[in-house]
Amino acid sequence: MTTTLTKKKTNLFILLGGIFITNAILAELIGVKIFSAEAMMGLQPAQIPLFGDLALDFNLTAGAVLWPIVFLTTDVINEYYGKAGVRKISFLTAGLIAYAFLVIFGVTHLPPAGFWLEVNGQDAEGNPFNINYAFQTIFRQGLGIIIGSLVAFLIGQLLDVYVFQKLRRFTGPDKIWLRATGSTLVSQFVDSFVVLWIAFFVFGNWTWELVIAVGIINYIYKFVVAVVLTPVLYVAHHFIDQYLGKDAADQMADEASKSSLFFMEKPSSSGTSDVVANDGSGDSNV
Repeated sequence: MTTTLTKKKTNLFILLGGIFITNAILAELIGVKIFSAEAMMGLQPAQIPLFGDLALDFNLTAGAVLWPIVFLTTDVINEYYGKAGVRKISFLTAGLIAYAFLVIFGVTHLPPAGFWLEVNGQDAEGNPFNINYAFQTIFRQGLGIIIGSLVAFLIGQLLDVYVFQKLRRFTGPDKIWLRATGSTLVSQFVDSFVVLWIAFFVFGNWTWELVIAVGIINYIYKFVVAVVLTPVLYVAHHFIDQYLGKDAADQMADEASKSSLFFMEKPSSSGTSDVVANDGSGDSNV
């Protein structure tokens, strides 16, 4: 295998990993805002009756805007780099998210400069405004939300890669839409409820009814978006095939599905870099 192709595979993984990590961390940071999907479309609140007096609207976290991009990138990485590729990027991302929260926790406890409070002491209407309090409120999330988010993220990712590969063994290289959408729908069903259960039931004061109701709303959104984004997956596959070459891309996908391999560079005896497929068993195949 040529050094050029090896570099292309490495560059592709870096690009996909960068998209994955960036959107996952941003989704966590902006997730503190709740927006109304009905208001965005100029509609009245849905007021869906659930569990007696409980009525729900389509109110979603701002992070929900970006999570579909993470799901889509997961499927692309899974297709070409297998289980090990998704696991590597998922655990790395979870560690970086935890690091980001630690940094935010630290900086929100730094004493604010007096002039910073003074020059930002009023809002646009001239009302008193505490910018340090606003900074802390926006960026500092509760321990339950952080734990719930990280646990749900990892469970969702590992379940997604498992279902994706199971479906690929059934469908073969065809029906990308089936394995991508199917794996996302299964994994995000679990994710939608795990994060709410940990963050707001275990660490908060939500009832089971509220957890289930809000989880259903979140899952409906993810279900719709997963279906809508299916054409984007085909576009991504097209450009990857063009970049790597159709034969090389098909070979990567086939090896990823059969052995769940992750490609790594290994110096060959000729001094060039060969691609080694390592399944964790200690055996490698060029």
